[in-house]
Formats: sequence, C-alpha cells, structure tokens
Amino acid sequence: MRIEEQPAYVLHARPWRETSLLVEVLSLDHGRMGLLARGVQGPKKQLLRAALQPLQSIRFDAVLGGELAQLRHAESLDVAPRLQGQAMLAGFYINELVMRLSPRLDPLPDLYFAYSELRAGLGQAGHPLAWSLRRFERDLLDALGVGFDWAHAADGEAIDPAARYRLDPQQGPLRLLSERSSSERRGLATGAALLAMAADQPPEAADLASLRPQMRAVLLHHLGGRGLKSWEMLGDLGRPRG
Repeated sequence: MRIEEQPAYVLHARPWRETSLLVEVLSLDHGRMGLLARGVQGPKKQLLRAALQPLQSIRFDAVLGGELAQLRHAESLDVAPRLQGQAMLAGFYINELVMRLSPRLDPLPDLYFAYSELRAGLGQAGHPLAWSLRRFERDLLDALGVGFDWAHAADGEAIDPAARYRLDPQQGPLRLLSERSSSERRGLATGAALLAMAADQPPEAADLASLRPQMRAVLLHHLGGRGLKSWEMLGDLGRPRG
C-alpha cells in the first residue's frame, strides 16, 4: 500500500545497520507507524536526517508491505521546538508514552491532534507543564477508549470537590470514605482536580499535584505494570513547591 503526503510527528529514531534509521511516527490517518529510512547518512542527506528527529512535524511518502513501511520521502513542516530542562524531559515522556500505549496502524486522529496541541505548548510561557501533561494523559486514555467520566464517580454520583478519590483503571473515580485516616488520603486525587479535568480548566497547584500519582497508577496498569524510563527523569514535576 502506498502512503503519500501523510502528516506525522516523529516519536523516535534509532540507527539501523550502517546507513539507515528505524523511525517511529504518529501519523494522522494510520496511527503509529514504523518506518525504515534507508541510506540517510552522508552530507546530501542532512535535511532528511533533520526531518527524522523526535518531535519533528513531517510529511512523508512510504510503501507499507508489512510491519514496517519503506520510507520514500520525508520533509519537515516546521521547526521542531527547542526544549530545555523539564520541557525536554516532558517531550521524551509523551513520545515514550505514545509508543508504549498506542497500537501500530490503528488510526487515532484524536490522539494525533492532542499530541499536536501539547507539542505546540511545550516550553511556551502560559502553558503550565504539569497541567499540559495531565491533559494529554487524559486525552490519550480517551483516544484509546479507556478514559473516565471526570465529573462522576464510579457509582454515578457527582464528584464532590471536597472529597478524595482513587482512580480505578477500569471503574473510574472511587470516593474515599470520610472515616479513613489522613495517611490514606495522601496520594489520592481531590474532587476539585477531577472537576477541573472535566471542565478542562487548570486547578489550584495542590489539586493539580494530587492528580499525578493517580494518573501514573492508571497508566501503569495499562502499561502492564512495566513503568517508563522517563518517569525516573521527570522526578517531582507537578509537585507543589515551597
């Protein structure tokens, strides 16, 4: 099958043999794809190699005849964001997350556009990084068909902003009984944070921080219990400071 002028984002690239690259992309119409880019070494291939770097927006032609497509042409559509510090680690994280969770050759246009939106905001003023990542995790789960109703608990009751909830990967938010100890409350998401996710509005810093461990637990479930390398590097991103 010939694929022509397909927009995509580069997730990962690694050397293959002496002159080629194995490239993973998130494409608009075909979902995650593996591309074999042959003969990309040498000064005449500098523009092609630059187009095949992670986070780069590209348009490509390829021939799909098995698990890997043979790349025929690729060109950059813009300049990839130049990230530093935690924004750079966040870019590595979202790429690793998409590669681990999204199936190959399964069109997920909602995920493509969520990725596009997050990429555009990485490292930009006015785009709080922790909130951007939580939104992307939410949108990824939705695109994969395993998301939640953030405004209602698993029993159908409306989320109480003053309560605490555990996110069950299969059932959704489960309210903590009020008589539980304060130690059990720590690490659970606040109802205010869940309602913020439902409304797509940034919550207060402490509420935002409460989402992180619960979202990680949900993602770990869908990752089969095997965590991400980028989690170790991201460290305390999203925790309240001071």
